[in-house]
Amino acid sequence: MTTAAPRTTLTVADESGGIPAVRMESVTKVYRRGRGAPALDGVSLTVPRGVFLAIMGRSGSGKSTLLHCAAGLDAPTRGAVWIGDTEVGRLRESARTRVRRERVGFVFQAYNLIPSLTVEENITLPLRLAQTPGDPAWLTTVVDRVGLGEFLSRMPGDLSGGQQQRVAVARAVATRPDVIFADEPTGALDPETGDRILSLLGDLVRDLGQTVVMVTHDPAAAARADNVVVMAEGRIQQIVHNPDTVGLTAALGGRTR
Repeated sequence: MTTAAPRTTLTVADESGGIPAVRMESVTKVYRRGRGAPALDGVSLTVPRGVFLAIMGRSGSGKSTLLHCAAGLDAPTRGAVWIGDTEVGRLRESARTRVRRERVGFVFQAYNLIPSLTVEENITLPLRLAQTPGDPAWLTTVVDRVGLGEFLSRMPGDLSGGQQQRVAVARAVATRPDVIFADEPTGALDPETGDRILSLLGDLVRDLGQTVVMVTHDPAAAARADNVVVMAEGRIQQIVHNPDTVGLTAALGGRTR
């Protein structure tokens, strides 16, 4: 495991020279102007396509705010955010919603499936919302990869937690997004099932060329990523390459929450 000196800027090596999946430039987020420290303080982050990046930090470190700004869920107070070639930080909410719907995938701790829709309908929901038919061959590949072929007609309530999270992963990939944001995706799962979900996310990156940015408090989960950003006081404290669980726990001072 190797670490870089503390700084607020991370650029993950990109040999392709293409447009990054996500780019944040000097992003600051202040929730209560003039009161308290900013949730993000001048953070710059470049994430190329086809990487698995984890974001770690103690409670209040800014990791969730970073995800919200990077995903277009929230607008920065200062600075700029791009998803692909689109600057989303300055868009109106309706336009940001359209970008999120068409070009961003989300995986949450609580699955967030629609209980009245079948597995297949949940997976294809982003396509229907974006009013696009999607690519049938791609959807078949995704369903096969997550192992849901025999469950498509079932309802979410008939599935285990791990199966429901696989549905959520397939839904996130259905539109072939620029980036998938995973917010504590294994937090509600037992260790063995969580490990399978992490393996699945890694497979999406290595085999299907997707980009995954995962927020987690769990060093064991973060160690499955290619690189780890450790947040503290709204800044990137350090960057860990070739991460391992022991080193990440030490980077957080022995605390994970």
